[in-house]
Amino acid sequence: MRRSLAVGITVVAVCLVLPARAPDDLIAASSRKTATDFTLTDSKGASVKLSDYKGRVVLLDFWGTFCEVCATEIPWFSEFQNKYKGSGLSVIGVSLDDSWKPVKPYLQEKKVNYTVVIGNDDLARQFGVVNALPGTLLIDRNGKIADLHLGMVDKEVFEGEIRVLLKNSAKKPVR
Repeated sequence: MRRSLAVGITVVAVCLVLPARAPDDLIAASSRKTATDFTLTDSKGASVKLSDYKGRVVLLDFWGTFCEVCATEIPWFSEFQNKYKGSGLSVIGVSLDDSWKPVKPYLQEKKVNYTVVIGNDDLARQFGVVNALPGTLLIDRNGKIADLHLGMVDKEVFEGEIRVLLKNSAKKPVR
């Protein structure tokens, strides 16, 4: 009985420690490529320029109102925005809908709390999002792509990656 309890405690302790390690699928910092800059307009007509977010970790999500999987992830991304905004995370949604007409009511219905812009397939392709939605990237504080997920993300794994980037990229790079 004591041995089982000790093994159980060890397993729990290991599980609590492991999320602090860098997930295997984050691109090594030395191999990351600079994210393509863009300027698009949000629902209020304000310009949103990706390079203006340098210094923050960016969750960049390519999605559409017509995408069922996207509808599952959007509340997670709102949760991440609430939870990690103060630590340096910014979520930007890039809708691939043709206009704001279906997007604006969708944003209200889903209570989206982060910046959303309208993009297009050409922009999505520049980020490696081809024929698949959602396509979600994590961009480090230096504006470099740290990860790309095509299809639905695993919420817990993805949140772990966000935490690693917020922690690791908070250190200033040596010039």
